[in-house]
Amino acid sequence: MGDSRTWAAGPGAAERARSLLATAWSCAVIAQGAREELVGAHAVAEDGRVLLHVPDDSALLAAAIFAPRGEPSAVLEFADVAPVPMRHRIRARLWLAGRLVPATEHLAFHPARVVLRRPSGAVVVDPGELAAAAPDPLAAAEARLLTHLADAHPDAVERLTRLVGPDGLYGAVRVRPLAVDRHGLTLRIERARTHGDVRLPFHAPADSVAQLTERMHVLLVRASAASCRRALQRQRADGDG
Repeated sequence: MGDSRTWAAGPGAAERARSLLATAWSCAVIAQGAREELVGAHAVAEDGRVLLHVPDDSALLAAAIFAPRGEPSAVLEFADVAPVPMRHRIRARLWLAGRLVPATEHLAFHPARVVLRRPSGAVVVDPGELAAAAPDPLAAAEARLLTHLADAHPDAVERLTRLVGPDGLYGAVRVRPLAVDRHGLTLRIERARTHGDVRLPFHAPADSVAQLTERMHVLLVRASAASCRRALQRQRADGDG
C-alpha cells in the first residue's frame, strides 16, 4: 500500500473547502434572521470572495445595505453531496461567516470565518488559506467519473475491494465509489445498519483525467496481485490442514 505518507496523502482542509465551493450547485444564505436558498447563483473570485447573484427583490440586498459596518452580516452554507446514490450522501458541509457588500450586478461576500465539517470532525480554515488554495484538478470531473465507475464498471469496484482488509469488509452488503481526488479514491462500505469509508491512495498525484486513468490501472493491478496472494495463502492453509 506504499509508505505511510503516500497512504495518508489527501487534500488539505483549504483545498477541500475550495473544491466544495467550486462544485456546489446551491447554497443557503442566512442574513437578518432570514434564510434564502440560491441555486446556480454563486461564483468564487480569485481573492476568495464569494459572488452571489440574487433577484432584485431579495431580502439579502437590504441585509447587505443596512448591516453594521465591519461586522459579520451573513452566513453561507454549502453541502457536498456524493454524486453516486448511497445512504448518507452528504460528504461534507462548509460554513462561511462574513460580510455581504453590494457590488455591481451581484453581492460580494467577504468570509471572516470558515468551518469545514467532515465525518472526521470540524476544522477551522483560515480565510487567507482558502483564498490562496486552488480546487482539486479533478473536482469539476468528479461527478462524471464516479457515476461512470459505478454504472459502467461495477466489476472494477468489486476488484478494488481486494485492497481492503477483511475487517473493513466484514458485514458488507454493498460497495460504492464515494469520492475521488488527485490523491486517491474513497469507497463507501455499506453494511446492514452502518457504513464505513476506505481510502485507496494513488502512488502519485493525478493532476488530469489522463493521469487518473493510469493511477486507477495501478490500483487494479495491485488488487489483482492482492487477490492472488490471498488465494495462495488459502491454498497453503488448506494444505497444512
